[in-house]
Amino acid sequence: MLVLIKFLYITFLLPPGLFIAALAFVCGRMYYRHQRGAGLLALITALLYLISTPLVGDILIRSLESRYQPPAAITGDVIVTLGGGATADTPNVHGQGHLMGSAANRLLTAAQLHRLTGKPVIVSGGQVFANTGKEAEIARHILQGLGVADDNIIVEGQSLNTTDNAKFTQKIIAERGFTSPVLVTSAFHMERSVQQFAKYNMEVTPYPTDYQTNTRFIFEWHLLWPRADAFYNTQLAVKEYLGLMAVRWF
Repeated sequence: MLVLIKFLYITFLLPPGLFIAALAFVCGRMYYRHQRGAGLLALITALLYLISTPLVGDILIRSLESRYQPPAAITGDVIVTLGGGATADTPNVHGQGHLMGSAANRLLTAAQLHRLTGKPVIVSGGQVFANTGKEAEIARHILQGLGVADDNIIVEGQSLNTTDNAKFTQKIIAERGFTSPVLVTSAFHMERSVQQFAKYNMEVTPYPTDYQTNTRFIFEWHLLWPRADAFYNTQLAVKEYLGLMAVRWF
């Protein structure tokens, strides 16, 4: 009964399922009345349904996340973690501002690696929009709250995208004499990040984190239910594939 209730409200009461159901209803009415465009609308509805299912979203995001595995041993001399969004004025234990989900997961992994290795951490990320936080500064406060000494935290606060992350981090690495950076970012974002850093002549040790799906596929019927988070995973994957094409061509 619980599964049935979840299916009904996810499919018919919450977006995107609500909109898919509404479009399917309109398609049925148009087909019954022999109106032109019913077939095209049905095709659009079916495509929207597919990209909103965890089955499709997970397949797409897993195709990116499976490209790198965390190394068995950490031999680098500095840990580089990339930003991924922040709020500006939300109350935090230390100061103001929070890192968004992916950025927070990346920073947590960087903190764990610092604790394991004692290596300094470069936090890379600036203020992208007027209503978003200064990511590297927020990350610094969080790391300090987790017990990381300030002299082990290096702030790179100019970056607005992954290209900037590589560009400005390369300058810091060169100035401070580091030679083997460990790159921490989301698993779905790692391929593009490695390629961007390579454009600035930096060979990094990838340490993927912030996985959006399981590494092993297990089919469950709920993977066929349309959900907003599945749509978001599809969007993430498409964005990364477009980004990879841009890195290779430009």
